[in-house]
Amino acid sequence: MDTSKYTTHVPLNSIKINDSFWAPFMERVRTQVIPYQWEALNDRIPGAEPSYAMRNFKLSAQRSHPELNYGVDNAAGHGGMVFQDSDFAKWIEAAAYSLAWYPDPALEKTLDEAIDIVCNAQQPDGYLDTYYILTGLEKRFTNLKDNHELYCFGHFVEGAVAYYEAAGKRKLLDAMIRYADCIDKHIGPEEGKLHGYPGHEIAELALVRLYNITGDEKHLKLAKYFIDQRGKQPLYFEEENKRNNNDFYWKDSFFQFQYYQAGKPVRDQHVAEGHAVRAVYLYSGMVDIARLTGDEALMQACDDLWNNIVNRQMYITGAIGQSAYGESFSYDYDLPNDTVYGETCASIGLAFFAKRLSAIAPKGVYADVLEKALFNGIISGMSLDGKSFFYVNPLEVIPEASQKDRTRRHVKIERQKWFACACCPPNLARIIASLGTYVHSVNADTLYTHLFLGSEARVKVGGRDVKIGIETKYPWEGHVGISFKLEDKAQFTYGIRIPAWCNKFTLVLNGGATNYTLKDGYALIHREWKSGDKLDLTLDMPVTFIEANPRVREDIGKTAVTRGPVVYCLEEADNGPGLFKLHAGDAKEPKVQYEKDFLEGVVTISFTGKKETDWQEDTLYRNAANTALEDKELRLIPYYAWANRKIGEMTVWVNK
Repeated sequence: MDTSKYTTHVPLNSIKINDSFWAPFMERVRTQVIPYQWEALNDRIPGAEPSYAMRNFKLSAQRSHPELNYGVDNAAGHGGMVFQDSDFAKWIEAAAYSLAWYPDPALEKTLDEAIDIVCNAQQPDGYLDTYYILTGLEKRFTNLKDNHELYCFGHFVEGAVAYYEAAGKRKLLDAMIRYADCIDKHIGPEEGKLHGYPGHEIAELALVRLYNITGDEKHLKLAKYFIDQRGKQPLYFEEENKRNNNDFYWKDSFFQFQYYQAGKPVRDQHVAEGHAVRAVYLYSGMVDIARLTGDEALMQACDDLWNNIVNRQMYITGAIGQSAYGESFSYDYDLPNDTVYGETCASIGLAFFAKRLSAIAPKGVYADVLEKALFNGIISGMSLDGKSFFYVNPLEVIPEASQKDRTRRHVKIERQKWFACACCPPNLARIIASLGTYVHSVNADTLYTHLFLGSEARVKVGGRDVKIGIETKYPWEGHVGISFKLEDKAQFTYGIRIPAWCNKFTLVLNGGATNYTLKDGYALIHREWKSGDKLDLTLDMPVTFIEANPRVREDIGKTAVTRGPVVYCLEEADNGPGLFKLHAGDAKEPKVQYEKDFLEGVVTISFTGKKETDWQEDTLYRNAANTALEDKELRLIPYYAWANRKIGEMTVWVNK
């Protein structure tokens, strides 16, 4: 692969976000979500599922150091899921990102004290997993398939790296380096080691982040081994099951070991299968390894998997993972709206995948999907006050069905305070807090802008230090202003994304016309730039009615409404019950209105549609007749903002 055009995303400490849309979300994460989740991790939220996360660490530390007393009964056992440690690790990462753009001595003190507890729980050989520390260290590494040791390790590495980059503190980082050494002594290709790999992926991409900090080839080698070994015969998970008498939950399923993306080598995988979150975490790690090693076969597999997801298995909101059975991908064009799983974490993992692909080959499709997921399928997972969360993100909800139909019981009608399996809330916090790292990427001679966020960033391109500013009211308005500040003139190429949803745009440089080349979804301008240059991009942003590929049987005869990157929905609160009886009708001249004091400030869309009238006769069936329709004023809100008022029906797709 030609690596000369690879780019690096601008780090968090080099960009300041002041965006009118995203800055309030980031501030909500900083002031509401991170403190709230800390309370949840310490089991201090009345009425919420207990986390046990910090209790597990305190108990493990007390067992390892009898002189310590954190107030936990030493006779207590491990609480929560086997992967409970990871919730705390993701919280560390989110808090670290927050500190990178908003110094907070009190939060930093809380982090340091919590990290002290974690490090006191670490075993002499570097091992650190509270489930096995509290249930029996002799059983560690005996069920890599299901018990998440390497998953928890991966999240702790990401948290440790983030905190080191934000605060320069190494205590947790050094602890994770010791843990990586412990894993490397037990797992790998050498004789006498376990020839295993993670059952739930994320260690692959985390080890690459660790390698970027340490420069230690051992960390890169271990990440590459996890990728290369996966799915090879003899199949490790199959042997592990037999050797340790482990259960195999999926033995009677169509998944088999592809539930873990482990049924065949990764270079032979071209269709997204199995658990959706595990899948996109793996694919992100595959891109990292392909980038660092120039592995073309691995990169081809990544491209094929990407195309399969976004062209055949992704919802219009950027949600992925159609099936509640296994939280999984199902099959091409199977996109049910009312039984969808659409886990928040899966959309976040898709964003990770898109970001990494865009660094290797800046193509608009990657940032288009990233943007779709961010504005729709990701932030829908959190209430507007940051205190309740969705695990599942449906595109159609009927409250009675969620209560009475077992196949829809996973579809919640209101966001939850917390979850026994609470992977999504801290995952949301960490991606929103790190959003600045998704805006720009750069190489020696080209600077790309992928997302339109009001911000100021410092980059080095064309041999010069450049400050690039963005001013915009996106996504409610289509104007994006780009400004450049340089001490000296510099020759370089600037690429700004032209979203696929936009059919008409204007690009003006310093008030006049400019020459640009459209390539792979970016307008590329090569020139000698000087301080004070100003680029104005104006995107035409009409209300658009979208239809799905006719192979998507669930959406035949239906339409969805979008404007710019935002997907809209109808709620019962605005349109009354029986949303399934509504039709878009001719939808002439939709009214677009920004409502500053509604749902934290959103653009609403309204137009005259139609509603099927109820029959006069009390019968279940009758001879077919022309459907009687009456005019009905329809009001739509951004999908991400649904379920922030009262319980009721919701739908994204409406009859044409």
